Amino acid sequence: MAKEAVFTMKLEPELRDAFMAAAKHDDRPASQIVREFMRDFVNQDREYVEFLRRKVERSRASIAAGKWLSGEEVEAKFQRRREEILRKASEDNA
Repeated sequence: MAKEAVFTMKLEPELRDAFMAAAKHDDRPASQIVREFMRDFVNQDREYVEFLRRKVERSRASIAAGKWLSGEEVEAKFQRRREEILRKASEDNA
């Protein structure tokens, strides 16, 4: 990929010096590392948006199929689970 753009940013001198030292220690150009960070960030954002889109689609499909519980039903279900776990734990310790 042709490198045609320049990216300038402000940062603390200490951070810049530490970053440059780490890049030198790894024997890699700082610009290469920054490009990798940027690509990872951009791809991570896309992956997360796609993850959320799929999750929303599954949720909507479940609702359309009648597979859902109200907030009160969820709370009651997990309260019963907690009580069962505590009951079993007390039996095991007896």
